[in-house]
Amino acid sequence: MNNDTNIQDEGEVILIDKPLKWTSFDVANKLKRGCKFKKIGHAGTLDPLATGLLILCTGKKTKQIDLYQAQEKEYTGTLVLGKTTPSVDLETEFDAEYPTDHITPEILENARLQLVGTIEQTPPIYSALRVDGERLYKKARRGEEVEIKKRIVEISLFEIDPINFPAVDFKIICSKGTYIRSIVRDFGQLVGSGAYMSALCRTRIGAFELKNAWNLTDFIKQKRIELKLPVDE
Repeated sequence: MNNDTNIQDEGEVILIDKPLKWTSFDVANKLKRGCKFKKIGHAGTLDPLATGLLILCTGKKTKQIDLYQAQEKEYTGTLVLGKTTPSVDLETEFDAEYPTDHITPEILENARLQLVGTIEQTPPIYSALRVDGERLYKKARRGEEVEIKKRIVEISLFEIDPINFPAVDFKIICSKGTYIRSIVRDFGQLVGSGAYMSALCRTRIGAFELKNAWNLTDFIKQKRIELKLPVDE
């Protein structure tokens, strides 16, 4: 067995800046094929319309995936008040419009405060959460009604900047299992309107920061050079 094979079996932790419209599985699969990894997995799903930090583990390092998934997460993004979509982002079409003229800075602040600390939230129907062995988004696309259990999550920071109202920029630091789209949905309801998320970026997982992540294409090119594989394959 050569040294390259030994290194691959031992595994590594890879930080990737997930491209827009790619699923987390797409990224893992691209790395597996492009870098000839025998075993690879990601530590925490990002929605296709989200970008940012994705941790991937290969070889024996895949045993550490649960450890990374449990870490605190940090996100930045933008929500827009006045409209909703079934998916709470732009994956689906707008389904309703709501007033925003009544929303004052005090109403925004009161809603923000209600979503900080230990809170109860319902995951969005368009999510990768499994119910009865099937992903929720598959049931949603068939129009099925599903009872979704609420969960307790910890929001340690929720900052908002409504300078571009009805668009509201935000920063959130939260615990494992938090759905940012659920926060956006609930925020819209708390201000007496509706909301959808127009952008989301994961900037940190535990001590791992987005600024240290690889561009996906650049990482594959560098890894193939290290492994002495054809770069353009």
